[in-house]
Amino acid sequence: MSIDLTKPRYDQGTYMGRAKHFLLLTNPLNAFASTEQLDEAKRVVTEFKRGGKMPAGYDLDKLWAAKYLYDSAYHPDTGEKMFVLGRMAAQAPMNTIITGCMITFYKTTAATVFWQWVNQTFNALVNYTNRGGDAPMSMTHLLGSYCAACGGALSTALYLNSKVKNMSPIYARLVPFAAVCGANFINIPMMRSGELMSGTPVFTPDGKRVGESKVAARYGISLVIVSRVLMALPGMTVTPIITNIATQRGLFCRYPKGVIPFQLFLVGLCVTFATPLCCALFDQRATLNVTSLDPELRDFMKKNYPKVTHVVFNKGL
Repeated sequence: MSIDLTKPRYDQGTYMGRAKHFLLLTNPLNAFASTEQLDEAKRVVTEFKRGGKMPAGYDLDKLWAAKYLYDSAYHPDTGEKMFVLGRMAAQAPMNTIITGCMITFYKTTAATVFWQWVNQTFNALVNYTNRGGDAPMSMTHLLGSYCAACGGALSTALYLNSKVKNMSPIYARLVPFAAVCGANFINIPMMRSGELMSGTPVFTPDGKRVGESKVAARYGISLVIVSRVLMALPGMTVTPIITNIATQRGLFCRYPKGVIPFQLFLVGLCVTFATPLCCALFDQRATLNVTSLDPELRDFMKKNYPKVTHVVFNKGL
């Protein structure tokens, strides 16, 4: 049986195949892997790619487990080990805590500002860590993007909070989600502005790098924004609605603080499944028709690769 570790184990042309792929890639347990385990996974994957021989003590399932552990921790374009809190595997545990706090502590301006800042700082880290391409970003550019991303998100949250003060409590509970949606349209492009300005690497279907495309960067980032908004939807809307119903029915009358673990449980359940299922909405290796590329790159492709109809690139996560 032929094994190609340069591609995912499951068919990325179908939603079910992508869902299986991302369920393994974003498994929260991957975030707790030790340095030794990650080094071993890297060694096994590298050796197999180089020689094509099954490492001693490994079978098919164990080899793929090492491959998914490796992919969860190392950037697909740069090959660098990603900061642990920025990996998609850390999304479920981190977002459970942060989202739970945002929809629990939303009644005061100070609490709203603090938790939106924490959330946007975490999002900025995730967005930068999972960017497409391999172009480095200067510290000045990175800090500027971070400040713009957080500033935009906090302004959105405070504005929405001021509009729902006299409305039903359920609307106030949904403010964090609305703020997160608005912030995603600011945070993701800002933290990946390097791609928007310089382009993201694009390749022929057989893997030859042909240049950098700003059009591909815009397209990839737009897909990521859609999946991130939908990723936040269950935990930040279903949880407040269920909590509001439970509160109205007096579930927390005797134990008011019981609402906190109740919400954390619901958020954790939603985020654990929403993360891989929403990542799976689009193939990570996105495709773009040659006719849609930047003019210079389009002319280059027509001249040097006349038979190639589309390019592929890493859209990021």
